[in-house]
Amino acid sequence: LYLRNEVVLPNVGHHGEAFVPFALTLFFFILVMNLFGMLPWGATATGNVSVTATLAIITAIVVEVAGIRANGLGYLSTIFYWNKELPLVMRVVMFFVMSPVEMVGKISKPFALTIRLFANMTAGHIVLLALMGLIFTFKSWVITPVPVLMATAISMLELFVAFLQAFIFTLLASVFIGQIREAHH
Repeated sequence: LYLRNEVVLPNVGHHGEAFVPFALTLFFFILVMNLFGMLPWGATATGNVSVTATLAIITAIVVEVAGIRANGLGYLSTIFYWNKELPLVMRVVMFFVMSPVEMVGKISKPFALTIRLFANMTAGHIVLLALMGLIFTFKSWVITPVPVLMATAISMLELFVAFLQAFIFTLLASVFIGQIREAHH
């Protein structure tokens, strides 16, 4: 209910109920995959860039389809910049300057979602491995408690990050859907 009432509906806007199942699916899929990575025998699926890219591409498709459904032909204004308040000469100039910027914006959103989730989930594991590697680097059992305590602290941080990254991905997906649905205003 928190995700529905405080994240999805306020960001997606009116008639946002249709996007609640998608957002909840994203959240729980990412959360479960992140938590599987916390198990000693598990692996974090979101630590694989292919998985995060697939999630981001699916989200981008949902965002664009939501924009097309909400705006009809007005959807083209999210790709091609045409400001009716400018003089005609400036409209044409701005069309050629700003349209590529709009297209880059469409590509950068899924790219940012991909890299953000992948990097954050991979970073925790790298730090954990580096700390545990200190035991083998110093080749002494005397130093063992320090890296183990530090690794335990990092594992607690990773647990928090698992929830946080699922939340952020869902929040950004909701914001992107809301932005494109209200693009004509």
